[in-house]
Amino acid sequence: MDIIQLLPDSVANQIAAGEVIQRPASVIKELVENAVDAEATTINVLVVDAGRTSIQVIDNGKGMSETDARLAFERHATSKIRQADDLFALHTMGFRGEALASIAAVAQVELKTRLQTDDIGTHLSISGGRTTSQEPVSCPVGSNFSVENLFFNVPARRKFLKSNATELNNIIAAFQRIVLVNPHISFTLHSNGVEVFNLQAGGLRQRIVDVFGKKLNQDLLPVGVDTIMCRISGFVGKPESARKKGAHQYFFVNGRFMKHPYFHKAVQNAFERLVPVGEQVPYFIYFDVAPENIDVNIHPTKTEIKFENEQAIWQILAAAVKDAVGKFNDVPSIDFDTVGRPEIPVFDPDKGFTDAPRVNYNPQYNPFKETKDKSKGVVDGWEELYAGLHLQQAGQEATLFGDEELPGSGEPAIIEDKSPAHYQYKGKYVMTAVKSGLMIIDQHRAHVRVLYDHYRVQLREQNGTPQRMLFPDVVHFSPAEVVVLQKIMGEMEQIGFQLADLGQGSYAINAIPTGLEGLNAVALVQNIVSTASEQTISAANEIHHSLALSLARSAAIPYGQVLGNDEMENLVNQLFACENVNYTPDGKSTLAILGQNEIERLFV
Repeated sequence: MDIIQLLPDSVANQIAAGEVIQRPASVIKELVENAVDAEATTINVLVVDAGRTSIQVIDNGKGMSETDARLAFERHATSKIRQADDLFALHTMGFRGEALASIAAVAQVELKTRLQTDDIGTHLSISGGRTTSQEPVSCPVGSNFSVENLFFNVPARRKFLKSNATELNNIIAAFQRIVLVNPHISFTLHSNGVEVFNLQAGGLRQRIVDVFGKKLNQDLLPVGVDTIMCRISGFVGKPESARKKGAHQYFFVNGRFMKHPYFHKAVQNAFERLVPVGEQVPYFIYFDVAPENIDVNIHPTKTEIKFENEQAIWQILAAAVKDAVGKFNDVPSIDFDTVGRPEIPVFDPDKGFTDAPRVNYNPQYNPFKETKDKSKGVVDGWEELYAGLHLQQAGQEATLFGDEELPGSGEPAIIEDKSPAHYQYKGKYVMTAVKSGLMIIDQHRAHVRVLYDHYRVQLREQNGTPQRMLFPDVVHFSPAEVVVLQKIMGEMEQIGFQLADLGQGSYAINAIPTGLEGLNAVALVQNIVSTASEQTISAANEIHHSLALSLARSAAIPYGQVLGNDEMENLVNQLFACENVNYTPDGKSTLAILGQNEIERLFV
């Protein structure tokens, strides 16, 4: 009996939808890209409940005839390529002909469309891949797609969608990737009837500023190079715009967004020694490459692209970014700090040359002649150098652990007969003697561990005390960051933050938690939002973790800060009062022990 059979089209489409349509953001990406390919000049996107309930994309493009509207929802039906060779000369965003068929297979879709040459349009309704009705309708030129009840017939996929805030954040990210390469098109985005974006057609720099805020405008450096192999244009951020998290970084090839870690490294190399280690600069880099020299047909999402001359383009990109940064740094700055500097006389032709400076010296001095007051090499106050040695008597070894080795099994460490003296090495490590050898503690990581536990307790007990700021700072967020901020605003208020909405993505920081005085409040809040945006689930525990970790990193003792013995003593005591002594909340080691045997082996 034969057991192999062809799958029905409805099943095949649902399987394809699993690759192409992963979440509501995927629907918006495909529909908006189709509108761009249709040469629309205005595109409006409306979502309800982050796309779960409804997604609507309206454009004023070419539109479709009655036959094309019906055929567009068939799998592998497309107007963008005709033969295999066309894959190497792509000038459109889509080309597979899978998007509309995949969307219609897992949702209820309505399409209203009309050509410029037609007096009446077409209204098409499809549910679960099956056409339910098709009739003429009066509508404007272009296309109006309405996608409702996404994944209504795939309950497992709908169940695993994230929270509305997370899905809306993904929608905004997909929307931004498209609008950044089409500044000549006007876009709007509405969520639950509230306008999120209203972008008018204009230049590229203006589009970047409209999307990410006016503050970014002053940090952009133009990049431009034109070679036979490729043309590179766009902007990179100034070194002072670097951030630990949340930097806006985009690569586009022939108008298509891509992810490319290899090219990312080329940009970062240009900022080596200009920005602190671990920080990232924003960039918006656009490549124009001959279509036959790249392959975009690798993955259904089309974010991975193969280059024929990847290494050569890497060199061109690195040189272009270095040139942009070099021109910016080449501008001389006026230095008004002249206090204490020697006065250099200006030449006056009437007075002639100024007198040469005179040098006073003793002509009788002879370095080889003995003198009566020759130093005996004795240092005044030498007794102070040996003060406290009487405390180090035989049998009174300074020990931190009894007979225990370095704790690594999760058991809490026990402090016994702790030494009163510690040593700080190069402003980074606190060193102290233990019975098994020499303990080395990373001061910054240890303080992160201590503060993290402290802030987690505050969040759990919700007893954070706000400290009012004398002069409130103003922090600016992009629409995507505003969504994340609103999601965690309640937790931030519980820990002691007070933010006031000023409109257009600006917030006034009126108060910060007690104990964080002196920190950069703007950078602190931005870091918290960037960390929270990386969380993929909406559980309060994860939000508390990201908030506590961001606060701890910002307030922890920095490397290079000199500590007194009392401060080191306090840090060590607090560290060993924590539940997890050995590691930071993100899994990095806080301490290490150089064993006694290893030390003795060095002197063999």
